[in-house]
Amino acid sequence: MAKGSFVDQLGRAVELDAPARRVVSLVPSHTELLAELGLDAEVVGITDYCVRPADWRGRKARVGGPKRIDAARIEAAAPDLVLADREENDRAPVEALARRRAVWTSDVRSLDDALTMIGLVGPLVGRAPRADEMAAEIAARFAELAARRASRGGRPRRAAYLVWRGPLMAAATGTFIDAMLRACGFVNVFDAARGRYPTIAPEELRAAAPELILLPSEPYPFAEADAAEFRALCPGAAAVAVDGEMFCWPGARLLRAPAYFEELAASL
Repeated sequence: MAKGSFVDQLGRAVELDAPARRVVSLVPSHTELLAELGLDAEVVGITDYCVRPADWRGRKARVGGPKRIDAARIEAAAPDLVLADREENDRAPVEALARRRAVWTSDVRSLDDALTMIGLVGPLVGRAPRADEMAAEIAARFAELAARRASRGGRPRRAAYLVWRGPLMAAATGTFIDAMLRACGFVNVFDAARGRYPTIAPEELRAAAPELILLPSEPYPFAEADAAEFRALCPGAAAVAVDGEMFCWPGARLLRAPAYFEELAASL
């Protein structure tokens, strides 16, 4: 492997003399991916929000949160590779870190982007065959999901996917969440005209006339009280709790997502 032969999803060259043996992950979904690729001792730092694998939280150095990374702790971990994400991590601290360490940054907005990301991370950590196998399996499972959905026919249901409260925010088109909504057979009622995660007023949610209001478990932990309020605001909509990891973790979680999406659609 030639030095400087890796390029991240922002088009930046990342120089490594050999597959990384000391890795810090700044993204929960990347942490899970590394574990699924068979790494353990090689992962020397994770964020406070990296909850999978569960036992890593007590065994790995913590390097802050995705939005507030602790540069001193990262330096203490002495990684030869740091995995970051354009959306999950703030730009300035990641760029500062990249002046001292090899930082590979993902940028995932579609299923194809996610499959590409998995295939690119594999060689970085010496797990190319396993990464390629995982990406192929994910692609096959999503293709099967699409085929089953097409065989059933029917009209796509209009959905609003909320990501935050105080202020109220939604995922618009052009996001990875939107790609997962389409995989479920839903139509996103919010477009990207005001950004990827627009702030919306309650009356805008009502005017969008969603049939489904999806309330994820993360990043904001919506509760039943929220669901009741949205049902009152939009009487024609079903407010449904969903697993946020399935919609916004573009890594190994995608192995499980198609089955979850099929169960979700069947329950509505």
